[in-house]
This record gives sequence, structure tokens and C-alpha cells, in this order.
Amino acid sequence: MNVELSEVTLDVEVSGEGPAVLLVHGFPDSHRLWRHQIPALNAAGFTTVAPTLRGFGASSRPEGGPEAYDPAKHVGDLLELLARLELDRVHMVGHDWGSGIVQGLAQFVPERVASATLMSVGSIAAILRAGWEQRQALWHITMFQHEGLAEEWLSRDDHANLRAMLSDHPDAAEVLEPLLVPGGLTAALSVYRAGLPIGLQLGPVPELPPLAVPVMGVVSTGDPYLGERQMADTGAYVSGPWRFERVEDAGHWFPLERPEKVNELLLSFLKENG
Repeated sequence: MNVELSEVTLDVEVSGEGPAVLLVHGFPDSHRLWRHQIPALNAAGFTTVAPTLRGFGASSRPEGGPEAYDPAKHVGDLLELLARLELDRVHMVGHDWGSGIVQGLAQFVPERVASATLMSVGSIAAILRAGWEQRQALWHITMFQHEGLAEEWLSRDDHANLRAMLSDHPDAAEVLEPLLVPGGLTAALSVYRAGLPIGLQLGPVPELPPLAVPVMGVVSTGDPYLGERQMADTGAYVSGPWRFERVEDAGHWFPLERPEKVNELLLSFLKENG
């Protein structure tokens, strides 16, 4: 369904009954990322709320440059969405950029967060301190900063470089489609330009409030972008209960690649913190 908020309209899937779980995707996905988790969570007695973030999929692509896609804007959208749905305190699950947004919610409105599950992306402080190999693996984030040039390079030769970058995505054809419409690629890249500018990547490690809620960090052993160290070290930035898990034999998009294992971990953690 479409939910009109003050600045944008989000494509949102809401289903089930019981305690609520907010599922937040990252680049370049939509709420379809969670299609294997939603039925399992609903069957276990949870309501699921799965929005497609501004700039992605069928949700709005506001104008105004990267500032319109600042992570704080996404946090505001999700808080407004929860208010519209009359949900006060929810479990939160984020993958990729969605993990960063969930962390922002847990840091600044912990009273709204029953638990936080972070998939692939750990604390920004842990990422920045994870060493040269981790920096190399995230080379594309620096490339994304070059507005116009990045779009041209990714779009060249019928988007050959973009297709190659996403070739290991289980839904490559589906996630590419909204990136190919006019403005779609720039909107999707804008979250990186607003949230991870060069100054943040190369500057002092930011001091952020600790995560004071129950947190589970989950990393996959075959992720080409994010290593195990950055997630394992995220526990140092959690003042609430911390749990670390790994998913074997999976790449970056493990909610799609290993849904049974992800569902098992999620249900176990949510029941621990229900």
C-alpha cells in the first residue's frame, strides 16, 4: 500500500498480528528484500512493517539533491510511518543501509526500539576502524560521491558497470529496473552522498551514542563488501545486550540467499527480547 507522509509517499507492506517488526532494506533494494522473512514472522505471531525507503523502488524520489536523502530524513520518514500506523515501540531489522538507519533510530529514540538486528553493516565507527582491507572492499562508496561522473560510468554501455556490480544479487533484474528510469540511479546513490561523504570517510571516527537496546549483529561469510571484523567489533559500541552471528555460504544479500537460516536467527532473537 502507499502511505503518504509529510514529504514523501512510501510503498509499504504491512501484514500479520502481534508485536511489530520494522524491516528496513538498503541499496538497491525495496521491501521485496524481506519476502521470505515476512511469512515466517507473521506465522510466529508478529506484525511486519516493510517500507520501501524514499528514493528506491516505487516510493517517492524527492528533488533537492543529496540533502533530501540524508539518513536523518529516512529516520524521520520511519518515525512518521510508525506514528501513522499507531505503533509506539517495535523490533527493528535493517540490512545494508537499512542497518545504519536502524542504528540511528536506536541511538536517538531508544524508547521506540524493542530490539535492533543489524545485517551486513555494523557501527560506522567499527567500519572506519576495521583496517585497510575493509576500506578497499568499500571502494565503490568513494566512487559514488562523484555526482554525474558516477552515474555516467555506471550507465555506460547499457549500464554494463552497474549490471556487473549487481550481478550477484539474487534479484538483479528486478532491482535494476527502478535504477534505470530517469533520476532513479541518482536518487539511490544520494543516500551515500548524504550519509557517507568523503569528510566522514577520511575524518576522525565520529563519537555517537552507544546502542542501549538489545542488538544482534549478523554477517555473512561471503560478503564482498563487508567483513566479519566490522560487525564483530560493533559489540564495543553496544551498551545493551549484544549477540553476534554469522551466516555461512552466503553473499551480501543473505536474507534472500539463506532465508531459512535468517528466519531461524530472527525468530530466536525476537523471542529472547519479546
